[in-house]
Formats: sequence, C-alpha cells, structure tokens
Amino acid sequence: MSAQIIAVANQKGGVGKTTTTVNLAASLARRGQRVLVIDLDPQGNATTGSGIDKASLEEGVYQVVLGDADIKTAAVRSECGGYDVLGANRALSGAEIELVQEIAREIRLKNALQAVENDYDFVLIDCPPSLTLLTLNGLVAANGVIVPMLCEYYALEGISDLIATVRKIRQAINPKLDITGIVRTLYDSRSRLVVEVSEQLRNHFGDLLFETTIPRNIRLAEAPSHGMPALAYDPAAKGTKAYLSLADELLQRVGKA
Repeated sequence: MSAQIIAVANQKGGVGKTTTTVNLAASLARRGQRVLVIDLDPQGNATTGSGIDKASLEEGVYQVVLGDADIKTAAVRSECGGYDVLGANRALSGAEIELVQEIAREIRLKNALQAVENDYDFVLIDCPPSLTLLTLNGLVAANGVIVPMLCEYYALEGISDLIATVRKIRQAINPKLDITGIVRTLYDSRSRLVVEVSEQLRNHFGDLLFETTIPRNIRLAEAPSHGMPALAYDPAAKGTKAYLSLADELLQRVGKA
C-alpha cells in the first residue's frame, strides 16, 4: 500500500507547522508507522528539530528537486524520532530560482516520491509559510493537508485563503488533494478568546477539525530548537500526550488504525 502523503501547511507563519510535523512524525513512528519527513523550508527547522545537523547534509531536498539525487540515498535517519528525514538547509533557497527555468517544475517532488511511496506509511511535508514554488511542489505531491492554526482573530480568514489555494491546485493539477484536518495549536482553554474562536472553527468546519488540541506549552512550542521531538525528551508531558492522541486520530481518519 502506498504512503499517505500529507502536507503540513498554513500560509500564516508562527502557527506551529514545524513543531506539528516533527512531533506528529515521532508519534506515528511510536505507533509502528514508517514515516518520512520532508523539510521544504530553507530554514531547515524540521531537519534540526529531528536531531540532524543541517550544515553537514551532503544531499537533501535541494538535490532531489533539481534531479541531482534521489530520496532513497538522500534521506537520513532521525535516531531520536524513529523516522527518516529528507533534510533542508539554506541551499534550498536557490532552488526557487533554478526551478523557474525547469520543465514541469511543480511536479518535481511528486515524481521523486514515486520511487519510495511503498517504503513508507506516511510522508509528512513541512511547507514554508508562504505560497512559494516549494510549497506548490509539496501540495502537488500530497493527497492531504493538515492545517495547524492558532485560535485567534483573523484565523478564519487565513485558513480560507489556504482552502482556496487547495481548491485551485485540486482543479488544475492534483485532483487527489484534500484537507485532511485542522489542528488547533498552542491551545489555552483558560482564554475566552481562544474558546470563542475554537467554537467558530467548529461551527464553520465541523468534522474537518481534529478533536485533539495541542496545548500552549513553552517547551513543546520550542521543540525543534531542542534538536529532538518532544516525545524523545519528555514522554510524560501533556503536550507529548496530545501529539500521540493526534496521531491516533489521524490513523483513524485515514483508515490505518
């Protein structure tokens, strides 16, 4: 059975995309799933957040999308997370310019994944916080999108923009693409505003909203800077348990429970 390829995306920055990607990957691995994380952000936070030195990468996303390497040889193991990583560093910034001149530039990642789609149960793609050519490659390669978002004013506006983007890509390039779910991150039930916006999201999106919320937790929010998923350094933390719950919910949602 081929992998569930899921882009973790939101055109708004600072909503926990990388933290969600890294910790969800570790949680799925803990549940016995074979997981590949693809870091599409030139900042490389998902790479370092998986315990991998991005500066020492010999091959990564940059080489793969330009056709100079394949995923089988470029992916490295996150020993602390229990999953594989196709890493990124600053070199990836140059891929945007180089890809502009390439034929079929928006399907480079999709084509590269075909060689390994039976080697994994899940591929999680950490997308940059803007609609770049790299983000487009991630959305074209994926069959689902997980949207991390904060419960704050303008949240509905931001997610509406992303859903409109997904709809356009589905119509033009990737008919399999759909929203897998929306996850509320840095959630603080003590905040009246957070609770009110959360209810608005539930009324607006219904079953698309994951029941699991990721609590506001400083250590969890900074997980990538620790160089390991929260599951590895604090298995008993409330936030860690939330990501395990999110993994279980995702497995049920995609029929892999």
